[in-house]
Amino acid sequence: MPVRADYQNGLVLIRDVASARKIYFMGFYGKPLNAEKVKGEDDIKSPLILNSYEAIYLFEKGFIEIYEYNNKVKDVEDLKRLLGFDEKKERLYRVYRDLRDKKLIVRSGLKYGSEFVAYRKGPGIDHAPFIIHFHEYEKPFDPIELVRIGRLSHSVKKAFILSTLRPNMKALYIIFKWFKP
Repeated sequence: MPVRADYQNGLVLIRDVASARKIYFMGFYGKPLNAEKVKGEDDIKSPLILNSYEAIYLFEKGFIEIYEYNNKVKDVEDLKRLLGFDEKKERLYRVYRDLRDKKLIVRSGLKYGSEFVAYRKGPGIDHAPFIIHFHEYEKPFDPIELVRIGRLSHSVKKAFILSTLRPNMKALYIIFKWFKP
């Protein structure tokens, strides 16, 4: 049975704490309000905030249903409109979905200046081994950006993955590793 989530003021919230725990530990989705680090179920004592990618993914998979002012969101396209999706967000979501479908735990990579980080097991269990940076398929790539991101990923001991979408909208990944002869 899907869990109820509410869209309000640009946020998707799971208000029921038991449901928030269920969704969080199902795949480390969301961020509990007023909780810095979550180690166990007892650390979630408040609603769960889902980012737009998590909300759409869980909605598509049938794990949540979303309401706006007690009106049920009918389909994914309505939800994307509600969340203000544009072409770039749609492409990023396709990469997010592909990584999640590959059983990786995907979180924001903002603190690394990237779109995503990905874990094999989950936050608090292991460190994210991957920093994922998205680049448009047809756009030129500045080599300085490659060096900048590569140096950062090396300094934080994470593999740097460049992601893009092919013209057929399938995700493509290129992984970089520093080579020291």
